[in-house]
Amino acid sequence: MLIGVLNKVQVGNLPGVSTFQHFNLPTFFPIFAATFMTDIKTLYQQAIALLQQLIAIPSFSREEGLTADLIEHFLQERQVKTHRKLNNIWAWNKYFDTAKPTILLNSHHDTVKPNSGYTRDPFDAKIEDGKLYGLGSNDAGGCLVSLIAVFLYFYDREDLKYNFCLAVSAEEEISGVNGLELIIPELGKLDFGIVGEPTQMQLAIAEKGLMVLDCVAHGKAGHAAREEGDNAIYKALPDIEWFRTFRFPKESAVFGPVKMSVTIVNAGSQHNVVPASCTFVVDVRVTDSYRNEEVLEIIRQHVKCGVTPRSTRLKPSKIDIDHPIVHAGIALGRTTYGSPTTSDQSLLDIPSLKVGPGDSARSHTADEYVYADEIRDGIELYIKMLESII
Repeated sequence: MLIGVLNKVQVGNLPGVSTFQHFNLPTFFPIFAATFMTDIKTLYQQAIALLQQLIAIPSFSREEGLTADLIEHFLQERQVKTHRKLNNIWAWNKYFDTAKPTILLNSHHDTVKPNSGYTRDPFDAKIEDGKLYGLGSNDAGGCLVSLIAVFLYFYDREDLKYNFCLAVSAEEEISGVNGLELIIPELGKLDFGIVGEPTQMQLAIAEKGLMVLDCVAHGKAGHAAREEGDNAIYKALPDIEWFRTFRFPKESAVFGPVKMSVTIVNAGSQHNVVPASCTFVVDVRVTDSYRNEEVLEIIRQHVKCGVTPRSTRLKPSKIDIDHPIVHAGIALGRTTYGSPTTSDQSLLDIPSLKVGPGDSARSHTADEYVYADEIRDGIELYIKMLESII
């Protein structure tokens, strides 16, 4: 099945990239493996070809088996020893040294499902006017193949001050438990990470965490025409107002205050019955000033309703603006900012920088694309940033 899918892929008119009418799995990879060089032009050509093949294979969250096979094969054909758990692939540089610190390079290979607005085949990875189209091209295929190229660039270097760990993860789009979180214990000690998400190669030095809270206020049912019951809606109102107005004492230098929004309210069964319960949902975006558990404890100290978090897994993250990798990016003209959206960065307990080619505004949109030049520039920038610290 995989070979059949790959045989459909064609390379568009990309400057500097040879045109192959059809890729065949048994012959395509050995050709590239035999001619592999660590120059950026070759890495760029391989990255584009790999991304086109990934796009051609549906890889919705929890259904990423075939793209995992492809990535595993791609690395193994380059003599990289790979490890796999479910649909997650990871590898270390050839001369891994336990005495050295380790840099994590991470991005994901799952995608959302194509929305109804598509006018193109979401799995037809054509290049037109410099744009490489296809589902997952921007989020986060361009980042993924760029980081794979960077890993290969440094893979067989013996003079590194750092080790490299490449982790290609599944289930990012659904924050699944069988993605990066599943393999973190297998990766060993990590000192900091680069998470590939489309940021136009600007530096997201912090990312908000997310908690979704299910809240319930209890009253007592009664007939609305008589002085009966204890209306749960009225009991919920003070807590809802508290969520609207409360400001946490500590505020992030990047994001400002923690943001809480009541987004769903449900109560009552019919007009003449005083409701016995009122449930509501709160979306909490936690900044790097707090841990999720700290915010949850403060909330429970202030409200009377019952509060149950759906999860505390999606943590806020940050990297110090004085970290060498951030300085390296700034020196190359990159700007820093805080990202309001979540990614696999939220699962890491190490300093991490979110940065990658592409534009988050294109993510999950119809006729998604990434510019081929963005991938080339992304590879170059990643390498320049890392070269300056290793």
